Amino acid sequence: MAMIKGVGDFFGLDIGTSAVRVVQLSPSGKGHWSLKNYGYAPLDVKTSTADSAEARNRLGEVIMTVVGQSGIKTKNVAINLPSNKTFITVIDMPTTTVTGQKGSLKYQFDQYIPIPLDEAKVDWSVLGQSLHDPAQQEVLIASTPVKYAEERMELIESLGLEVIAAEPDPLAMIRSVSVPGTKDAQIIVDIGEESINVAVTYGDLPRLVRTIPSGLSTLVHSAMQNLNVQEDQARQFIMKFGLAPDKLEGQVITALSSTLDGFASDLSKSVKFFQTRYPSLQVSSILLVGYASTIPQLDQYIANKIGIPAVAANPWQMVATPKDAQFETIRSEFAVAVGLAQRENRS
Repeated sequence: MAMIKGVGDFFGLDIGTSAVRVVQLSPSGKGHWSLKNYGYAPLDVKTSTADSAEARNRLGEVIMTVVGQSGIKTKNVAINLPSNKTFITVIDMPTTTVTGQKGSLKYQFDQYIPIPLDEAKVDWSVLGQSLHDPAQQEVLIASTPVKYAEERMELIESLGLEVIAAEPDPLAMIRSVSVPGTKDAQIIVDIGEESINVAVTYGDLPRLVRTIPSGLSTLVHSAMQNLNVQEDQARQFIMKFGLAPDKLEGQVITALSSTLDGFASDLSKSVKFFQTRYPSLQVSSILLVGYASTIPQLDQYIANKIGIPAVAANPWQMVATPKDAQFETIRSEFAVAVGLAQRENRS
């Protein structure tokens, strides 16, 4: 979604399912930043997902507490749009259409957007010449329901903040996580509380974006059922022992096997779709974000199932950060917030 021009300083605000995160960066050279301020607060799932005045008020309180404790002074903010509220796709369009009808181009997207055009807020960006046909341009389309976008804007502005940009989670994540200058395609896998974002990038640009409607909560539910334990204990087992076959006699990975196989199947389908669309491109790595990067031995599981090396991503790779023990425990959760803060502020 577009950035308003000439707004000066701003910060990134990621309202997640289980936490609120804010990041403010200061430039320190081309493509590099220093961490100026950051903040984090856990969030109850009922508060983040409920559609009630009470939940919105509570969410507003959490946001303002995090911003206040972070030391951020600016009112300008770039906010996230959760993946379950957005739709993203990449299409090919004739170059003449893209260059000649920019003003009315969004009305040609009706066939691609899953909700009526008059109920959707639509933005788009030209990625460049199509890798299939020189006469075509690749165009990324992003949309979100107007009702949701307006409600989210009203909430943020009611706190005295000025929204200068709104961006879907996967696009912000790509900005902070993808490794600049990589010649091959990369897959980014972000396991959140309720969903899994999968993005395939090439040339530092998104070429395929998918959201799988399952997440850590799905794994926790499987562990609860198959190990006959309570939710807190199931979550602890997953985050502490992960998929290690020598921990708890391998009971955790056995309990999660069916759910994990379903996830691996969905991920394989994404890889095959990408390779069918771009047969000349090679996927060289899988970058793991969020819970995907912290569940023990999940990287090995994914690498074995997909046949592509998988490693934990570093959303702070281009940002100088402090050596702080408290910061280290949560740094892997900031991919979206960092990506929002890294947006270009065009003047």
